[in-house]
Amino acid sequence: MSINPEITDSHCHLDFPDFADELPQVVDRAIAAGVTRMVTICTKLRLEPQVRTIAETYAPVFYAAGTHPMSAADEPMATIDGLIALARHPKFVGIGETGLDYHYTADSAQVQKDSLRVHISAARQTGLPLIIHARAADDDMARILADEYRNGAYACVMHCFSSSAELAKAALDLGFYLSMSGIAAFPKSQELRDIFAAAPVERILVETDAPYLAPPPHRGKRNEPAFTAHTARKGAEVFGMDYADFAAQTQANFDRLFTKAAAWQGAA
Repeated sequence: MSINPEITDSHCHLDFPDFADELPQVVDRAIAAGVTRMVTICTKLRLEPQVRTIAETYAPVFYAAGTHPMSAADEPMATIDGLIALARHPKFVGIGETGLDYHYTADSAQVQKDSLRVHISAARQTGLPLIIHARAADDDMARILADEYRNGAYACVMHCFSSSAELAKAALDLGFYLSMSGIAAFPKSQELRDIFAAAPVERILVETDAPYLAPPPHRGKRNEPAFTAHTARKGAEVFGMDYADFAAQTQANFDRLFTKAAAWQGAA
C-alpha cells in the first residue's frame, strides 16, 4: 500500500494501445504514487467490452463510456436506453466522454450536439455524472449545458478543463466540477491556473487523460495514471494548500460527484 496521500485519476484511457504491453505495471506504479483509483474512459461504444474487462480485472479501476465528439459522425448514434443498460454494471460510474469539439471536427457540429443531448439525458436518468470534453466550442457548450439543466438537473465534470474563464463560470454556476489535467502544470499555462484558482476548491478534480498530456517532468512522453500526482502537486500550489490537504479535498470532491465509485470503495 502506498504511503503517499491518496488521489484519484478521474480520467484516463487504459484501453489505448499505448498501455497494451504493461498494463499491470502501469496500475502498480499508479498505486505506488498514491493513485488508488482510476476511471478509464471508453470513447467509442463498440469498444465498451474491452474497457469493461479492464475495470473487472483491476480492483482500483472503474470505467465510463460514451461517444467522443470527434468520433460522433463516424460512430452509430448513442441511445439513452443503451447507455442506461451499460450503467447497470457495478463499476460503470459515469456517462461519457461526450461533448463538443470544433477544433478539428466543426463540420460535424450538429451530430455532436445531438449526441451530447443523448448523453445528458442518460446522465439525468441514471444519476451518474456526465463527463464533458469541450474544445473550441465554448458558446454552444455553455448554452446546451444550461438549456438541458433547465429540463432537469444532472451532475457533470468538465474533463481536462482548458477552456475560457467564461465557460468555467457557466459550468460552476450550474454546480459542475472542473478537472485539472497536466495542461495546468505546463509552464505557459498561468492563465489556466488563474481560472482554476478562482474556482471553489470543493469543485476540483485531478486527472491525466493518459496517454496524453503528461505533466512536467514527463512532458512529451507517454502519460500514465501515476503522473496524476505531479498535476495534483501543482494544484496544491495553485490553491495555496499542503499537498496532503489538497489530495484529501480532491478525494472528497470525487466521492461527492462519482457516488457509485465512492460506494464501491466503502463496500470493499
